[in-house]
Amino acid sequence: MLSEAVKQVHTQLFIDGKWVDGDDKETKEVTNPATGEVIAEVAQAGEAETKRAIEAAEKAYPAWRDMELKDRVKLLNKVADLLEENADYIAEVMTIEQGKPFKESQAESAGGADLFRWNAEESRRLYGELIPAPNDHKFEIVYQPIGVVGAITPWNFPAGMVTRKLAPALAAGNTVVLKPSGDTPLTALAIFEQFEAAGLPAGVVNLVMGSSKVIGKTLTDSDTVRKLTFTGSTPIGKELYKQSADTLKKISLELGGHAPFIIHADADIEQAVEGLTSAKFRNNGQVCVSPNRIFIHESIKKEFTDQLIKRVKQLKVGNGMDAANDIGPLIREDAIDKIQEQIDDAKSKGAEILLGGERLKDGDYAKGTFYAPTILDHVDRSMNIFYQETFGPVLPLISYTDLDDAIEMANDTEFGLASYAFASSAKVIQEISRRLEYGMVGINAVTISQPETPFGGVKHSGFGRENSHLGLKEYVIEKFVNTRFI
Repeated sequence: MLSEAVKQVHTQLFIDGKWVDGDDKETKEVTNPATGEVIAEVAQAGEAETKRAIEAAEKAYPAWRDMELKDRVKLLNKVADLLEENADYIAEVMTIEQGKPFKESQAESAGGADLFRWNAEESRRLYGELIPAPNDHKFEIVYQPIGVVGAITPWNFPAGMVTRKLAPALAAGNTVVLKPSGDTPLTALAIFEQFEAAGLPAGVVNLVMGSSKVIGKTLTDSDTVRKLTFTGSTPIGKELYKQSADTLKKISLELGGHAPFIIHADADIEQAVEGLTSAKFRNNGQVCVSPNRIFIHESIKKEFTDQLIKRVKQLKVGNGMDAANDIGPLIREDAIDKIQEQIDDAKSKGAEILLGGERLKDGDYAKGTFYAPTILDHVDRSMNIFYQETFGPVLPLISYTDLDDAIEMANDTEFGLASYAFASSAKVIQEISRRLEYGMVGINAVTISQPETPFGGVKHSGFGRENSHLGLKEYVIEKFVNTRFI
């Protein structure tokens, strides 16, 4: 039986303040990964519709840019109010099309409201600078919006990524064309319903769904689009970066991650187990900051592993709409294929499965893409899982005796997004946080994303920052003004 929330959500494109079909009336099916059921068919856009969305954003830009700041802030706070009021509706849509537990979807929806409120208020603090100048001059730096922003968001956080990008872009005075993931477009559509209800002027926000290749190329080729923001895989991010070269866009990329999780000999084992379990199995491991390589000091390895197995066994897998479940399905069949390939490779090279290691197929699992929470021991660098990002519920355990070796192994990756460590010694904490080559480090903590703190990576995990005052500044240009008084 189809959810009332899913029946309610729009399925058309949103261009220039109107819900419209694509020119050729094509649609794409959206599937519930927990049941295999087709839950909606959404309109598809191509180059022509995307160009019209860009034109609508360009037309709306001057008035949005020049709106009194207090009025723009008021509108964005209205968006936040509506996101909060309709958080359960958005969360239900999200869980049904993406699979994550409803309680996680609720937190994500509420977080979107927080992002809009925070960025609305932070836009009041886009302070310029005065530079000492000769007596008859004034040297100043002012921050101004970029113009039209193209945003491309992934399926794993279909509300969080939309609001994380659009809140600062709009707060800074830009207009936006969004391309959400084809796997989870309904959540973005539900959010755009709140934009419409809040009274955002026509053309300020536009949504196009369709071929990633076609829409992405249209955005990167456009000289009107002056900023591109993308969250997704490293290979696609690199391709968008190349495509943006001819138009010299400002660009921010939040790409793949392969987070290490170091557990020092003096760590609080109970807290480390709880932190690891919480961070790893959120969204079934389909998180760019999910711990993917667990480095455990040999002296506490057995105790830690015993506690970890006990804790992971308590997790319940199933449909995210059932409040009793902690873990939902994976997004698609190919996600299971990738996980199984990594596990089979590791097993063939000496790894041992301590828990899980198989697809769940029986009973309520039969039509969904469910995989058992898995603990893999004796992992080393000969195995693909050591170097390849795992987007799923697999914990690879790696022993170490020397902290230098653990840090060196943690840094032995092309990625540099998030990293974690549990330790008690202040000296060890300082050493780990200084030497880990990552954009974010969690020490005795796994919550590393808040509206007021910067989020982003280094190396092949991309560049640019989201959230915080740094995230807002990704959507402005710095203008120097030299005034001579005559």
